[in-house]
Amino acid sequence: MESALPAAGFLYWVGAGTVAYLALRISYSLFTALRVWGVGNEAGAVVTGSTDGIGKSYAEELAKHGMKVVLISRSKDKLDQVSSEIKEKFKVETRTIAVDFASEDIYDKIKTGLAGLEIGILVNNVGMSYEYPEYFLDVPDLDNVIKKMININILSVCKMTQLVLPGMVERSKGAILNISSGSGMLPVPLLTIYSATKTFVDFFSQCLHEEYRSKGVFVQSVLPYFVATKLAKIRKPTLDKPSPETFVKSAIKTVGLQSRTNGYLIHALMGSIISNLPSWIYLKIVMNMNKSTRAHYLKKTKKN
Repeated sequence: MESALPAAGFLYWVGAGTVAYLALRISYSLFTALRVWGVGNEAGAVVTGSTDGIGKSYAEELAKHGMKVVLISRSKDKLDQVSSEIKEKFKVETRTIAVDFASEDIYDKIKTGLAGLEIGILVNNVGMSYEYPEYFLDVPDLDNVIKKMININILSVCKMTQLVLPGMVERSKGAILNISSGSGMLPVPLLTIYSATKTFVDFFSQCLHEEYRSKGVFVQSVLPYFVATKLAKIRKPTLDKPSPETFVKSAIKTVGLQSRTNGYLIHALMGSIISNLPSWIYLKIVMNMNKSTRAHYLKKTKKN
């Protein structure tokens, strides 16, 4: 029994040493990947939809790496508040550009606002979803929803990429992180337009990565499932619905390493399981879940 104790102690230290070594290797790989793809004190990061949720967390995480941050969102008051918080906490330079991505005539203003800045990272995060799951023809104000969702979820990704990609190609360095959704991996009935726009973001990202990785530009499609944000209407984080901060801390470790990621281990496991279900089973489950959510929303609205 006594001889077993030193052996146990030895094994403990071997295990602890191995864990520490692996942690250092992972940290070094992350540091190297970020440096290679454009994260450094000399570069700037541009984040759309940056005053709440995932976008705000990306802005904070990149500022933590010493990057200048350009925050682009609709509300000037929120932009000023987040900008002030980031400046004070991370001691980095920030810029703000207040525009509504539902409009199409905003990109000259954004181009002017980005003038003179070397952009190392672009995070295309701004997005719009449904108020509640609904049949396509019954979506309230359908014409407006179609236009806004295409402008915000699709046009913004294309136009922001068009603005920053030439500089990245010229420097042979940069990363574009496009926030898609788990809803873009497979069809999601009753969230039809949203699901389709997020599939566009995923495919656009994969194609762009293949076109420009040889030119030093890394393009990533990020496909989260539920995160506790205002957009998802989830207030309390759980293991499978992490806070934006928890999600981004995990997702940013994949930059330069994975061009397509769920960003978070639990979401990756969920994606793997869902992707291997027979399509008819998957669609039946999703349809029933969204019909239930729809019925609950309509009942609650009727009461109010």
